This record gives sequence, C-alpha cells and structure tokens, in this order.
Amino acid sequence: MRRKEPAIRIGSPLHQAIEYGLLLAGCLIIASSFNLFLNPNQIASGGVSGISTIIQHLFDIEPAIVQWVLNIPLFILGLLFLGGQFGLKTAVASVVLPLFVLLTRDMEPLTKNTLLATIYGGIGLGAGLGIVFRGRGSTGGLDSAAQLIHKWTGIGYGIAVAMLDGAVILTAGIVFSPEKALLALIGLYVTTKTIDIVQTGFRYSKLAFIISMETEALRQAILYELDRGLTLLEARGGFTGETRPTLMVVVSQTEVTRLKTIVRSVDPSAFVILADANEVLGEGFKLQG
Repeated sequence: MRRKEPAIRIGSPLHQAIEYGLLLAGCLIIASSFNLFLNPNQIASGGVSGISTIIQHLFDIEPAIVQWVLNIPLFILGLLFLGGQFGLKTAVASVVLPLFVLLTRDMEPLTKNTLLATIYGGIGLGAGLGIVFRGRGSTGGLDSAAQLIHKWTGIGYGIAVAMLDGAVILTAGIVFSPEKALLALIGLYVTTKTIDIVQTGFRYSKLAFIISMETEALRQAILYELDRGLTLLEARGGFTGETRPTLMVVVSQTEVTRLKTIVRSVDPSAFVILADANEVLGEGFKLQG
C-alpha cells in the first residue's frame, strides 16, 4: 500500500506560515484575556503576566513594559545556557505577546465579578497557550526560568514551574488579598485544563486489553462485528508463568458497551482492562496533522 502523504508537508513554507499564524493568534487571545478579565480584576495566576499585574498595582508600571523587561532577558539567558530549545518562535512570542498586551490595554473589561473573570480569563489564557503549543511555539517567560532552574539545580521541570507560579500567587495573596490568591489558583487550574482540551480535543477514546483463551473468536468478533482493528500481544502470567495471548483494541466511548457485550458473549470469564486514551491518531480516529 502506498503511503499517504500529508496534505501540508511538515517543514514546508506553508506549514511554517501556519505555525507562525497559530503563534500570533494564540498570543492575541492571551493578551485579550489578560486585559478583558485577569488584569482589571487583579487575578495574578502565575507567570510573567501575573508578575506584571502585581507590579502595576505596586508601582503603576505598564504591564507590557514589565513583560518585555522580564521576557527578553529570560529568553537571552535560555539561549545562552540551553541552546537550541530557544528558537525563533520563542523570540517572536517574547516580543509580540507584550506588544499585543499593549495594543489591547484599552479594551473594556467584560465583567467585574472576580470569579467569572477568573474562569473566563483562565479559559482564554489556556486556549491561547494551547494554540501557541499547537504551532510548536512557546511564550517563554517563567517557562524559560523553570528550564534554567532545572538545568542548574536538578529540580524537576514540573516542580520548578509549580514553585515559580506558586511564588507569584503567594505574592498576589500578600499584595492583594488571600481571596485573590485562591482565585488565582482556580485560574491556573482552568488554564491547565483548557490547554489539555485544545491539545487533545474533547473526544476521549478507551484502550482495552483483553486476556482470554478464546482469542480467535474474540478477534473475529471485534474485527467484523465491531469493525475495529486490534493488536495481538503475548503476555506471561506473573503467578503461573504461562503465556497467554492478549488483545489490545482502541474504541470510541460510544463503542465501549458494544465491546463489553461482545466479550461477555464470547468468553464470560475473559479478563478485561479499560483505560482512558486521551488522544488516538490514525485510521478510524483523528487524522494526524
């Protein structure tokens, strides 16, 4: 079978243009969410944007200026000490994101309800970051600082990010109020979940492992009744040491009940493990791209 070529070849000028388009669109969404929801309500949910909110309150300095002052040196440090991880896209985002914050600063806040601002600001921030990541870009900022901490101290990258965001939120709790810090935590959680949704989508699949002595009958039923492909694996029992064939099959959520019905009808004693599969790429599921 001839390999199917992607509609847009990775690395082609059109593909790169799309990635930079996603980078710019994501930065614009982040900046708009910052000015429409988070900054007017003093929600500093981590990152350089959170620092700029705190500094604006304390010293009345334009948030975009603060973000430039922090982003650009952090990018240069990352380029010096981490090398190739810091490419042109990170440089572009480090300059363009504060620029968009500056250009959208006069947008009227959509709500003064701090909880609503936290939720919708977190969604906007997560959507923007997810789009940037889909364009294989990065906004730099405290992510760069976290990578430097990881390199210099050996602290895990995830822990370093949590420490830096936690420090920003704790400072916000001192500068503004403990309630604002709690809201910032909610905003950070909403942002993280929204990034996951943008990256993997709303559709979740199920990964099933089926251990049975009726392997052939189950294989036929899954292939022709459920119309799903599968993989045969060889598994060895931890107690008996015996080798048993195992079926691995990925199904959509709507097909889980049908799969369990088929297994039950063919082999009621079969051992079945079902697990979430957040993203499945390939024929019958989401196309790669």
